[in-house]
Amino acid sequence: QVQLVESGGGLVQAGGSLTLSCAASGSIFSRNVMGWYRQAPGKQRELVAAITSGGSTNYADSVKGRFTISRDNAKNTVYLQMNSLKPEDTAVYYCSAYIRTLPYYWGQGTQVTVSS
Repeated sequence: QVQLVESGGGLVQAGGSLTLSCAASGSIFSRNVMGWYRQAPGKQRELVAAITSGGSTNYADSVKGRFTISRDNAKNTVYLQMNSLKPEDTAVYYCSAYIRTLPYYWGQGTQVTVSS
């Protein structure tokens, strides 16, 4: 059984920073790709960033240079450091554990609101 619990969301002004955490339980965290997705009002859920068990990362073009995904396998936690936040970053952010190449397990989401 895999459980993912996000935390760290909140309200921040444009240009500010926020760090999201996703605490995972279960047996697959250390060996699976982990990702952060977001869903803004009126938009489809989109990939923000992903990280493999070996540390390779992938980012959406819209967040490259501003966001950093990382993982601490000893703590079963994945992080998303968000800098230079923009109002367009406002969304519910979800972490996910992949099965093979697709996100499969999902957290409950955490709201990030960036004010202009």
